Amino acid sequence: MDPVKNPFAPGAGNNPPEMAGRERTLEDARIALKRIRAGKHARGQFLLGLRGVGKTVLLNRIEYLASQEKYQTIVLEAPEDQKLVQMLVPRLRALLLRLSRIERSKDLANRSMKVLRAFAGVFKVTIGDVEFGVGSEPGTADSGNLEIDLPELFQTVLEAAKGADEAVALFIDEVQYLSTKDLSALIVAVHRMSQKQLPFILFGAGLPQLAALAGEAKSYAERLFNYPEIGALEEGAAREAIVAPLEKEGVAIEPQALDLMVRQTQGYPYFLQEWGYHTWEVASASPITPNDVTQATNQALRALDQGFFRVRLDRLTPKERSYVRAMAELGPGPHRSGEIAQVLKSEVTAVGPLRNGLIKKGMIYSPKHGDTAFTVPMFDQFLLRSMPDWNPGETVITDDDTEHLPRSRKAKP
Repeated sequence: MDPVKNPFAPGAGNNPPEMAGRERTLEDARIALKRIRAGKHARGQFLLGLRGVGKTVLLNRIEYLASQEKYQTIVLEAPEDQKLVQMLVPRLRALLLRLSRIERSKDLANRSMKVLRAFAGVFKVTIGDVEFGVGSEPGTADSGNLEIDLPELFQTVLEAAKGADEAVALFIDEVQYLSTKDLSALIVAVHRMSQKQLPFILFGAGLPQLAALAGEAKSYAERLFNYPEIGALEEGAAREAIVAPLEKEGVAIEPQALDLMVRQTQGYPYFLQEWGYHTWEVASASPITPNDVTQATNQALRALDQGFFRVRLDRLTPKERSYVRAMAELGPGPHRSGEIAQVLKSEVTAVGPLRNGLIKKGMIYSPKHGDTAFTVPMFDQFLLRSMPDWNPGETVITDDDTEHLPRSRKAKP
C-alpha cells in the first residue's frame, strides 16, 4: 500500500493517529485545569507507567488542553544528573518577559524578574546575557536553601501571572530523574501555591517508582497529586487504536489479523504503532491479512531491537547487563531479589548495588518490597534474543563488586 498514506507513527512521544483508551485521564486533567482557572482547588497529576505506554504523549495532550484554556505553559524534561533550577530558570525568565509586556502586570513582572536574578545568582545559574546579581531583589528567594527559595520564587512569578489574569501550568517529563532535593523543593512549592490559591498546576510523568519517590520526598505528596497508572490498553481500546486509523484511510483488516496484532503487542501503545506501521508497509492491498501481520512482526521486532531496546541496553555496564539477563532467564517478572541472585550464583548483598544502580537508570523498578521488574515491556524477550549464549557462571559478582572476570581466570587464594 502507499507508504505516504501510512497512518501509524512509532517514535518517542509521537502523537498516535488515534488516542484510544485514555479518555478518563484526559477528562480529569481538563476538569482540573478549568477549576484552577476558576480560582478553585484542584490536584495536579503524576502519570505513572512503564516505557512505551504513552505517558509523554498524554503529557503533551494535556499541555494542549492547557493552551486551550489560555494557560501559560512551561515544559521540561528532566534528564539524569541535571539540576531543576538549571532547567527552570530560563523558562521562568521567558514567562516573565511575556508578562512584563502586559500593562497591568508589568510592575509585578519586573519585580519578579529581580527575584529570579537573585535566585539564579545564589544557585549559580547562567542564561544568555542576564547578569545575575545586578538589579536583583535581595532578601527574597536568595537564602541558598532550595525548599525556602523555590516557593518564594514561584510566589512572585504567580502573583505577576495573577495580576495579568493568567494561569500557569508546569509540565515535567521523566520526573523520577529529579534528585531527592529537587523533588522535595518542587513539592513544597506546589503545596505553598495551593495554600495561597495562586493560579498554578503541575503535571508530571515518570516510571512507576515515582509515587514512592514523591512520598519519600514529602509525606503529604500523596494528597497533592493524583497518580493515574498508565498501562497497556484494554483489548477494545487496542483494537480501536489499529482499526480507526486504517478506516480513515479506507483500509480494512481481517478479524484474525487484528487478533494477532493485539496479541503480539500485548496492547502497549508504542508497540501497536510499530506493528501497525510495518503491517501497512508489508500489506499489498486491503484487507490486511494474518500473513501480513506475521511478516510485519519480524520487521517490527528488528526495528525495536535496533532502536527502542538497544539504546537502553547500551547504557548498561557489563555487570548490569548480566543482572538484567538473569532477570530475563526467569521470565517477564516481577522476580524476587533472591531468585535473581541465585541465577547469578551470587549473594543478595553482592548484587544489591547493581539493582540500585539499575533502578536509578530507570531500567528496573520495585513493584513491592523485594520484587524487581523491568520498566520496559518485553525487554526480557529482547535480552534472550540479543544475549543467547549468556552464561551466569562467567560473571563473578562479589561483595566489593570489583571483579568482572571469567571464573577460570580468577586468581586463586
